[in-house]
Amino acid sequence: MSASRDIDALIDMMARLPGLGPRSARRAVLHMIRKKELLLTPLADLMHHVAVSVRECETCGNIGGARLCDICTSEKRGTGEICVVEDVADLWAMERAAVFKGRYHVLGGTLSALDAIGPDELRIPRLVSRVAEENVTEVILALNATVDGQTTAHYIADQLEGRVRLTSLAQGVPIGGELDYLDDGTITAALRARKEL
Repeated sequence: MSASRDIDALIDMMARLPGLGPRSARRAVLHMIRKKELLLTPLADLMHHVAVSVRECETCGNIGGARLCDICTSEKRGTGEICVVEDVADLWAMERAAVFKGRYHVLGGTLSALDAIGPDELRIPRLVSRVAEENVTEVILALNATVDGQTTAHYIADQLEGRVRLTSLAQGVPIGGELDYLDDGTITAALRARKEL
């Protein structure tokens, strides 16, 4: 009976992960149990190792195995530009594109009055400090085009006004996008951000 409770607890825990509901979690757990030596045991060992060794970078909020992440310690990265993102997944997405060669700042979320998340719950004060301490010339706001993301971008812009050049990612029609399939907000942003040919 105890093993059954443990399995149910594992399924419940897995179902809390993004993208997995109860049915997907049940299938994943049953698959791992069937492949115990190949999947379940190595996964448990690796999860324990990651839980013990991984930490947040003290400078930017990225995750890694040391006090400072590889990006913050890299001498190949420019120090004049900081790209501000909501979370580590956004940082990783920017890195996959391999076009930004500066440094990052992970906020850890966005401002949200409904969820009682203010500037002090995020890493906004640390961003303001970094701009002053690191001789930053440009802050790129790469926040999601949601109400909370845009509210956060405006708040940061107010905090840094006159101290540094502020830019944001372009918004609008994606490459290969068809107007008929785009939502009204995307079309509006694209029209407002139009440029000369």
